[in-house]
This record gives sequence, C-alpha cells and structure tokens, in this order.
Amino acid sequence: MQKQPETPLRYQEEGNVHLDFHGAVNTTIDFIVERYGVEVLHEIFAKVGKDVYVDLRRHMLDGHPEEMVRHWRYFFTRENADYDIAVSEDEIVLTVRRCTAWHHVAKISPSVSVHFCDQTTKVNEAIAEGTPYRIDTEITGPGACRQIIRRRA
Repeated sequence: MQKQPETPLRYQEEGNVHLDFHGAVNTTIDFIVERYGVEVLHEIFAKVGKDVYVDLRRHMLDGHPEEMVRHWRYFFTRENADYDIAVSEDEIVLTVRRCTAWHHVAKISPSVSVHFCDQTTKVNEAIAEGTPYRIDTEITGPGACRQIIRRRA
C-alpha cells in the first residue's frame, strides 16, 4: 500500500476522555432499534461513515488507507485500549483485544446492546464503500474485534 505525505490528523479531539459518551451511545442504539428498527440504525451509521468521516473516506478513495491507521492509533491509544496494528503489503489488521468503550459500557449499563459493535462494522463499511478498499470487521469476543483493510479484488 502506497504511502502519502503525512498531514495533520483531521479527527483529533483533545481534552478529557469522556467514556460515559459510549454509555449514551449504547442507550441511543437500543432506543433507535426499539423505536425504528435495526435498518434505520444501520442507515444512521452509514451516514456517519460517509458524512462525519468524510476526510477518512477521501483518503480511502485516493488510495491512502494509512490515514485509517493514524486514526485508529490516535483513538485507541487515547482511550487506553489493548490493541495492535499490523501493516503489510496486502492488508492492514487492527486487532482489538480489549475495547475500552465496550468494557466501560459493560461496567456502567445494565447490558451492552447486541448492536453496539454495529457502529464499528457499519461505519467502516460506509467509509470504504466505493473505494479501492474494503474494511472487514470480525467480532472475536466480548469487547474484542479485528478490523481488516484489504484492496478490493
């Protein structure tokens, strides 16, 4: 995968990490599914991937998936997750052994929504849609996953 010149990271919040935000997202996910259905939830996540993360999407469209690596590193490090990223010629693999967001929600909420990880899966799919790459997300356990960027065949 080709390397592009490094520019400032577009999505780089600073200040305190407010993990309770993930609890609010968890509650909102269940509300939307109960009120409107899972299809509407997935439409919302697709809009987030395309509209909110438009800069990441542009990088993917331009053939520069390494911007996702920078994004992942920033946020997973910021939230103190247990993860690693392996970059090879053919793929980029983010392995999350302990997702801080998922485990925080498990601690503060009665339950983690069965659709909580849909936000990762559906946002990734939307970011990659129509680009030379796909992002496959595999849930490997409670609060654990692998996200894999590969060039489309």
